[in-house]
Formats: sequence, C-alpha cells, structure tokens
Amino acid sequence: MAEFRLPINSRIKKGKHFDAPNDATNVRRYVIYRYDPDLDKNPRMDTFDIDMDNCGPMVLDVLIKIKNEIDPTLTFRRSCREGICGSCSMNINGSNTLACTISASSIIGNTKIYPLPHMPVIKDLVPDLTHFYEQYASIKPWLQNKSLPPENSERIQSKEDQEKIDDPAACILCACCSTSCPSYWWNSDRYLGPAALLASYRWLVDSRDDAKNERLDEIEDSFRLYRCHTIMNCTNTCPKGLNPAEAIANTKKMLIERHT
Repeated sequence: MAEFRLPINSRIKKGKHFDAPNDATNVRRYVIYRYDPDLDKNPRMDTFDIDMDNCGPMVLDVLIKIKNEIDPTLTFRRSCREGICGSCSMNINGSNTLACTISASSIIGNTKIYPLPHMPVIKDLVPDLTHFYEQYASIKPWLQNKSLPPENSERIQSKEDQEKIDDPAACILCACCSTSCPSYWWNSDRYLGPAALLASYRWLVDSRDDAKNERLDEIEDSFRLYRCHTIMNCTNTCPKGLNPAEAIANTKKMLIERHT
C-alpha cells in the first residue's frame, strides 16, 4: 500500500492524456492522481479534458463522468452527493474538501485532484481510513450514563444544552480536518487529531452524559490532546463550517479548570 504525502510531485510520473471530443467548446482539464497497488510501482497523474456542456456541475459529477464514459478503472468513494455522508472527501487544488460540494466552474484553471494527504492509499483517490476510525472509536462516541432513563420518557435536555452539541454533532467524519493538520501528519500514531477530538468534545458538553471526568482522563496526554498547536488548518478546511480548533481549546480549558 503506497503512502501519499503532499507535496510529492517529483515522485509522480506523467500518465495518460484523454482528449475531449473534437466538437467540444467548453472544455476543462482535470489532472487526477492514479495508483493501483496491483499494477503500479509508482503513482502517476492522468489528464482528462472534459466537455462541461455534457457534464454535471460539481467536481464529483466530473469524476463520475470519467468513470462511466472514459476510464472505468478510476476509483473513488461517493454516496449521498449532498455533503452529508463525507464519502467523497479528497484534496482538490490543494484543499481538503468534498467533491460533491465544489462547483467545477468555481475553479480557475486546471483542476488537480489527489486523495486526502498523508494517508495510506488503497487505490487512486481512496485513502485507508482504518486508523482514523479506530481513533474515533477510542473516544467512546456514545452516551454514558449510569442511571436508568426515565420511565416512558427520553432523557430531556434544555434548549440551551442541546445547542451546545449542535455543531460538534454535525461532524460527518470526512477526515478533511485531520488530514489537513501537520501535527496529525507527523504524529497520527499518538495524536487523536481534530476529528476525534471534536467528537470527544461533543460528549464532554452533553448534559445527559455523566462520564466527563473519565473522558477527560482518557485524552489528557501530551500527544493524544496536547499535540494540537492551534494551526487552524482543521477549521479552515472543514466543509461543514465546524470549528474543531475551538473544541480542542475548550477541552484544554476544561482540564485546566479541573485542576484549579
């Protein structure tokens, strides 16, 4: 399995070029990272000239058109097409984002598409997220409450308490934030990363959860939490407009207040 780390242009060879139809007048060029571990020793960049008059408006539509009509071996993840599932996260012109939410016409010049950076590449635009999901599972992302729920009722929250979890609960685990973080690039074996820490914060501020101290004990570590240096890449790249950096800062504040 190849390891993709930006920038590595010097290691990637030039690949195939697929021309648009001769009568196409609205042509855009897409340069796409390709790697098949069963066939390729090194990755390459294939170039596709696409007739945008016969293509959907989003970058994901372009990828689907390429796969359906030009090169069926192109591999990428996709599902909802609505920015909800996070499946089509990738690096587009240097930014981690969702291909289904980026308009092709919003990009000036050629479009370069890579898998999420600093992740093992399974094939083409598909990164291996096994470790990422293991880190998410490690923060125990479920309600922990030792008391029984009220009989014939839910655990009730006030509107104010519910609003505290609105944003962190909106995370779709696309991994755009964690794979944009230099601290995560170099320490992903020990640093939980913005996505997992945002998920942790979601439960730390949930008024229905009574495992706050245990959760804080689990992440109070020089690497698991404090390897964050507030670079803000995570917040700047989040396709849902969330703020993992603020959540991490608030988690650190909780620990300070607990020790004072």
